[in-house]
Amino acid sequence: MADYHKPEAKTITELKDIAHKLRIHSVNATEASNSGHPTSCASMAELMSCLFFNEMRYKVSEPKDPASDRFILSKGHAAPILYAAWAEAGLFPESDLLNLRKIDSDLEGHPTPRLNFVDVATGSLGQGLSVAAGMAYVGKNIDKTNYRVYCLIGDGESAEGSVWEALHFASHYHLDNLVVIFDINRLGQSEPTSLQHDMEVYRKRLEGFGYNTLVIDGHDCEEICKAYHCARETKGRPTAILARTFKGKFFPNIEDVENWHGKPIGKDSTKVIDHLQSLIKNQGKHNLCIQKPSTQLSPLDLTNLRMIERPNYKLGELVATRLAYGNSIQKLAQSNSRVIALDGDTKNSTFSDKVLKVLPDQYIECYIAEQNLVGVAIGITCRDRTVAFASTFAAFFTRAFDQLRMGAISQTNINCVGSHAGVSIGEDGPSQMALEDLALFRSIPGSTVFYPSDAVSCENAVEIAANTKGICFIRTSRPNTAVIFENDHTFHIGKANVLRKSDKDVALVIGAGITLHEAIKAADLLAVQGVHIRVLDPFTIKPLDATAVISNAKACGGRIITVEDHYPEGGLGEAVQSAVALERNIVVKKLAVNSIPRSGPSDILLQMFGIDSSAIIKAVETMNRI
Repeated sequence: MADYHKPEAKTITELKDIAHKLRIHSVNATEASNSGHPTSCASMAELMSCLFFNEMRYKVSEPKDPASDRFILSKGHAAPILYAAWAEAGLFPESDLLNLRKIDSDLEGHPTPRLNFVDVATGSLGQGLSVAAGMAYVGKNIDKTNYRVYCLIGDGESAEGSVWEALHFASHYHLDNLVVIFDINRLGQSEPTSLQHDMEVYRKRLEGFGYNTLVIDGHDCEEICKAYHCARETKGRPTAILARTFKGKFFPNIEDVENWHGKPIGKDSTKVIDHLQSLIKNQGKHNLCIQKPSTQLSPLDLTNLRMIERPNYKLGELVATRLAYGNSIQKLAQSNSRVIALDGDTKNSTFSDKVLKVLPDQYIECYIAEQNLVGVAIGITCRDRTVAFASTFAAFFTRAFDQLRMGAISQTNINCVGSHAGVSIGEDGPSQMALEDLALFRSIPGSTVFYPSDAVSCENAVEIAANTKGICFIRTSRPNTAVIFENDHTFHIGKANVLRKSDKDVALVIGAGITLHEAIKAADLLAVQGVHIRVLDPFTIKPLDATAVISNAKACGGRIITVEDHYPEGGLGEAVQSAVALERNIVVKKLAVNSIPRSGPSDILLQMFGIDSSAIIKAVETMNRI
C-alpha cells in the first residue's frame, strides 16, 4: 500500500496494552455499578485503542473542537469503553470511571451530550450512522476541510433498516471522510446474530453498497492500523471495516459464550482482571502521542438569523402555508450559507425545492428514507456547524419518532417541517394525512410546535424556529388559505392572536391552520344572526398561550370550542384542556377527526368529520345552552 508504514513493534505493543487497560476499566466500572455491558466492550477494545491512540486527530482538552475528527459510538451500550478511552487519553481521572451509572454522575449507562466528548446520545440502536453521515457531509461539502468521522456499529444493530438507509446515503454522496466500523462479535443480546461470523455475506453487502470494504481480524492491532490507513487514503467512497471479533475477548471462560450480554462479571471479575493484567507489557502510563488536527476551524455564530426580505403578501390573497415555507426557507438560506434544507423526495410538494433551485449547495436530498433524513439533520447541526430544516409530509415523521426522541436526549437543534396535514389534503386518502403529528411533536421534551394559519405567520414561524433551541416542528397545510395577518405583524412563541372579538361573545373558538379559517367563516355567519364568538389563533400549540386562552374564555362565559384537523388525542384540544385544567367554570368542547378518514374533496371531508364552519356553528349552539 502506497505510503503505508507499519507501526513500530513498540507502538503495537502499546496499543495492545491500552486495549487491555480499556477492558480492565470496563470491568471495574461495571462491577462498581453492578450493571452494564463489559463483554460488549471487550470485543471492540483493539478497535478503540488503535483509533483513539494511533489514528484519530483530536484535541483532548477540547473534545468538541470543530476541526477534530469525530467518533460516534452507535452501539451505545458499550459506553464504559468509550469513557475509558477518554480517561486513558487524559480528559478526566480514571477513578471517575467507578462512578458509572450513578445518579450524580454524567457517565450514564448510554452516552449523552451531558458529557463534553459526546456529540449525540446513542443506545437506541441503528441510529449512529445517520448522524455520522450528516457530520461527514458537513465536513466534505460545507466546512470543506479534512476532519474525518468514525462510526462504530454493533453487528446486532446492523439488522436495523436505518443503518442501510444511512449506508446508501453516505455512498451516494461519496463521503470518503466517513469510516464505518462493524464490530462483528457474533453474539446478540439473547442469542447469536443472524449472520454470526459469516464475513463473506457482510463483505458482499457492503461492497454492493459501494464501499471500500475491508475484512479484518478485529483483535489484531497491525491489521486494524493498516485498515484505518487504507480508509484515510481511499478517495471517492466511504470505507467499511468489517472486524471479526469475539464478545468478552480475553475474559477466561466468558469469551464467545452466550448469555453474558448486559451483565457485570460478578464473582469472577478479579480472575478476569488478573488475567488481563498479565497480558499487559507496560503497566505504567502509555507513551503514545495523540495527534492533533492539522487544520483549524473557528466556531460559528448561528444566532439572530433573519430572512433577506420580510413577508410580502396582500390581505385575502390565497397562499398555501407550504408554499410560504418554501418562500421563507429560501430567503433565510440566502441570508446565511449555513442554513440547510433537507427533504425526503417531497421537495416539489413541501416547496423546499426553492432552496435547491437558487442555492443547490444548501440543499440535501435524503430520498425516501425518513429515519435517515432526521438522523442526517441531527448530524449536520452537531457542533453548531449548520441550521437544519428537514421537510417531508407530516405523516411520514411518525416513521422517525425514535430518531426525534433520541434527538431530544441529544440536545439537538433541528427544525422539522411537515406538510399535507389532516383530512384537508383531500383525495390522497388517509395514508397521506397527518393526524397524529401534533401529538408526536408535543410529546418530545423541549420541543416547540408551530401551527401557522397563513403565509405571513408561516414565514415568521420559520425565522423564529431558526433561532430557537431544541426540536421545532412547523405544521403546514396543502390547501390555499387567505392571508389574514398584515406583513408587519409581530409573532412570538407562546403568544396567541385574537382575530374576532366583541363584548357579547358567547364562546371562544380556537382553531389552527385550515380550521382557523373555518372558525372565521363560522364567526362571520353567526354574526349575521346576531350571535358573536371570539376566534383565537394560538400560533404555537407548544407552548400554548395559556394566559390568553384562560382570559378570553372567561370573557366568553367560560365556553371553549377547539377545532382541529387532527385526531382528538394529543392535539390542539388536549393542549387547551391541559391549560384550563385547574380553572373553575370553564368547559371545553373538542371538534376533531374522530375516526379513520377516507379519500374525497377537502371541503366534503371537513364537513364529514365535523370540523368545518357548519360543525362549529352547531357546537356554538350546543355550548350556548350550557
